[in-house]
Amino acid sequence: MSGTDVMPAVGVRFMVQVDEVDLGLFTSCEGLGVEVVIEQRNEGGNNAYMLQIPSRLKFPNIKLTRPLTKETERVAKWISGLAAGVQRRTGQITAMTADGTVVARWGLIDVIPVRWTGPTFSKGPADVLTETIEIAHHGFIDTGS
Repeated sequence: MSGTDVMPAVGVRFMVQVDEVDLGLFTSCEGLGVEVVIEQRNEGGNNAYMLQIPSRLKFPNIKLTRPLTKETERVAKWISGLAAGVQRRTGQITAMTADGTVVARWGLIDVIPVRWTGPTFSKGPADVLTETIEIAHHGFIDTGS
């Protein structure tokens, strides 16, 4: 293995930035993906198959989860700013190993928060308090790396 190879992402964490504002590190990221929506059409005189025509791209919402920390204030500030008006922003999610080595990076266009879920408090056993933020976006962009 050469010195430039990166080991598979074991113990990865996700740094999230929106318009250069660091929202902190998250321990879980799900929903990175894209779906090509296919329309099926019958072609006159062709009974062997239906035409499969790609029509548009769909991007699922991304859910990011982490233990509750002081970084929660950054997310709260971003979401509370929506009261002044919704602005879609550019975002970036960077997957890193525990020592900070970048494994992968995704640029996102037209990012907007759609849901924040805070911790559930109970008298039961002491669990780690977590938060989840869900964001919508209109696709991926080149991150320049």
